Amino acid sequence: MNDDWQRFIDTCKNCNACGLRQYAKNVVVYRGGLNAPLMVIGEGPGEQEDIKGLPFVGPSGMLLQNLLASYGLEGNNSHICNIVKCRPPNNRRPEPSEIRTCKQHLAAQFRLVRPKVILLCGSVAYEAFFGVKPVMREIRGVFIEKNGYYIMTTFHPAFALRNPQAKIPLYEDVGKVRELLEKLGELPPLEND
Repeated sequence: MNDDWQRFIDTCKNCNACGLRQYAKNVVVYRGGLNAPLMVIGEGPGEQEDIKGLPFVGPSGMLLQNLLASYGLEGNNSHICNIVKCRPPNNRRPEPSEIRTCKQHLAAQFRLVRPKVILLCGSVAYEAFFGVKPVMREIRGVFIEKNGYYIMTTFHPAFALRNPQAKIPLYEDVGKVRELLEKLGELPPLEND
């Protein structure tokens, strides 16, 4: 890990700007590759993430990890993080002011990771990016090109666990991400067993 990354992590861990830090056990910054072609962004840490200090490690994280692995997007091929770095009390939705405050960290994270494709998991991540509440059936699974990034929104894995019919579209969306990364020359074609 280079000095820029360490400074970024230290800045996140020492931040008290929005007040969420006072409730959190850990500041949850990322897991995966430091310079990955894919950045996966969720809403905020849950209970398991807060305990372990890593994003997407609870039940929804296991689903996400299995999806990414099925398309060869685990490890250094993906960088997984959240809009807010600290767990909101009782897993509530992050407040708009908390999202605005933490976006400075997310912007710094983009500059460090330099992904080509961004996968937003859920409506909160979409709203944080684009400033409007989405209608998921209208925006899910569609790439938007913005500021040199290809951005897709899909269902949050936690939603897919509560609504099993969402697992197939979630799986299809991750497949589209893989196809685009291959088309962009970021990953070699996926070999079938």
